[in-house]
Amino acid sequence: MRKAVLLVGILALAGVASAQTFVWPQKWTVAKPSEAKRGGTLRGYTISDYRTFNPFLTAEANSIPDLISGDRGLVTRDPTTGDWIPYMAESWTISPNKLEITFKIRKGMKWSDGRPITADDWIMTWRIHTDKAVGSNSYDSFFIDGKPIVLRKLDDYTIRFIYPKTDAEAFAIARFTPWPAHVFGPVYQKEGAEGIKKMWTLNEDPAKIVSAGPWVVESYRPGERVVLKRNPYFGEWNKDEAGNSLPYLDRYEIRIVKDVNAALAEFLAGNIDIFNPSTVDQISQIRQAVQQGRLDATIKINASPVASSQFMVFNWNKASDPFKESLFRSAKFRQAMSHIVNRQAVIDIVYGGLGTPMYSSVYPVLTQWINPKVPKYEYDPKQAAKLLAELGFTKKDREGYLVDSKGRRIEFNLATNAGNTQREQIAKLIVDEAKKVGVKVNFQAIDFNTLVGQLLSSGPDRPFDAIIIGLTGGGLDWPFGSNVVPCKGNLHMWNKSGQCLDPRETLMEKLYYQGRTELDFKKRVEIGYRIQEVEAELLPVIYIAGPNYHPAWNNRLGGEHPDAIISSIWGSREVELTFIKK
Repeated sequence: MRKAVLLVGILALAGVASAQTFVWPQKWTVAKPSEAKRGGTLRGYTISDYRTFNPFLTAEANSIPDLISGDRGLVTRDPTTGDWIPYMAESWTISPNKLEITFKIRKGMKWSDGRPITADDWIMTWRIHTDKAVGSNSYDSFFIDGKPIVLRKLDDYTIRFIYPKTDAEAFAIARFTPWPAHVFGPVYQKEGAEGIKKMWTLNEDPAKIVSAGPWVVESYRPGERVVLKRNPYFGEWNKDEAGNSLPYLDRYEIRIVKDVNAALAEFLAGNIDIFNPSTVDQISQIRQAVQQGRLDATIKINASPVASSQFMVFNWNKASDPFKESLFRSAKFRQAMSHIVNRQAVIDIVYGGLGTPMYSSVYPVLTQWINPKVPKYEYDPKQAAKLLAELGFTKKDREGYLVDSKGRRIEFNLATNAGNTQREQIAKLIVDEAKKVGVKVNFQAIDFNTLVGQLLSSGPDRPFDAIIIGLTGGGLDWPFGSNVVPCKGNLHMWNKSGQCLDPRETLMEKLYYQGRTELDFKKRVEIGYRIQEVEAELLPVIYIAGPNYHPAWNNRLGGEHPDAIISSIWGSREVELTFIKK
């Protein structure tokens, strides 16, 4: 979920045409423009290597395309109000029937190769995203109940979005990031989806990666780091209140580390600048280092609940193993598995007491959307055993695991991404609790890209049993994912057969579109409540718990948000307004 910018026009001087400039207000940062210094490198980290440079193939958070583009489009949000405001658009008009929005695009914006940014770039990006053969994670966003959202170019700097129905997420769609038509267009026209899939792999020359955002790729070393450098053309139309070009920084370096513990060690050593601790132990280590004078840093404890989810999902598409497929498709089985998830133990052991349990897909920070009456399948091993007995698992084998009348044992493989020590801990807690009720769980930590590949696979026989992973994103207007709830969604993770297999899936899909097309906020919330009730009954995903948001940063950085803005929704800073002050 991205932050926002404030728009102010600057007049052209002496009759010379110039870019229509966005001015980022000082109130979005604790620093005044006169305090900001130019140059230097922001040092971040990731615990998983990158999969691609290609914006049409990425599905993970904090991907390289998101980093270099700033993950912004025609509009963005004002974090002080939550309202949508223009960004790459100068202005917009809405038709009386609310089915069309016409955007005037800012003139003077350029790609990092110096070419002008025009309506063609949005049109081409939209066409590629909506080509199902490409496999874009954004594909589902451009359809409402199976009907497409259509983009039309009126002239080089005017574009119209035509919606098949009223859409509460109309502006969320309009914020999609454009990519250069002069780069992708010729390949797409000649080779179609297969040509797009071959573009911008990790072997691509970084100099050929074109961006409209604050950064371009300077270098990438697999398993080591990616270095981004400032895009000078971005600064022509993004300024601070003193007229200085943004970003202030010269570079943004992201180190690839093996796990969260390694990242913490690097932060404590002063080698990376930003770290979000999620446990009491991590917070304690940072505080101790600060108190002992080994680290000059700031930490904000419990800034907000988390704006992401952690969950366990079972694979309903196991044609090669009918027994498991039947088991995983059973809501009673999934309810039993929810009863063995000790969420309070996860909060206490994994997050050191500073976490929030989850029982639905709505992130804890979005309190106005959470149905307080949603059914919960809380930790209760006895109830788990009772439900499994109702499924016919009343006896145990010699090793103490439950079997049915045919001697088939309840046993499944559980995977998560290696290096994410918190998810690994959660998995081990589930293994231990499952064993207590007679369920054998085989845990394995695997490469993140392999894990995502398994999760995104489709068809009747997908290559996993169960996975622990998380999601971020989602919106304030409608917090249910267009690629998660509908049965054909790219992240309809439990069932990638391409069709609904359970009547409750069908009902959730119906409610999703009903809510998305409802413009009255109170009525939309009521529909959202109903989705959570059906979701709890079906339990396609077993939500677990998440850490609260505790941002920390090295005090060599300046330009963080005021405390009133800092939260898991808006983050602790705008990278564009960040600078090195020491």
